[in-house]
Amino acid sequence: MSAEYKFENHNNSQEELSVKSKVKLTDLLSRLNEEKKQERKSTIALSVAAISAVTVFGIILSL
Repeated sequence: MSAEYKFENHNNSQEELSVKSKVKLTDLLSRLNEEKKQERKSTIALSVAAISAVTVFGIILSL
């Protein structure tokens, strides 16, 4: 009898968790877009740094 009660209680808590943890699709999409923008900015910054380093190295070698 007590085992059945514990099992039923466990199922109820799982249902409550699933109701509380719903996420809106629009929130996920906006978060994804923000992450893409940040990744794009960091990629551009890394590219600029690499090109600058190659340019400086080239200027030093030409002297």
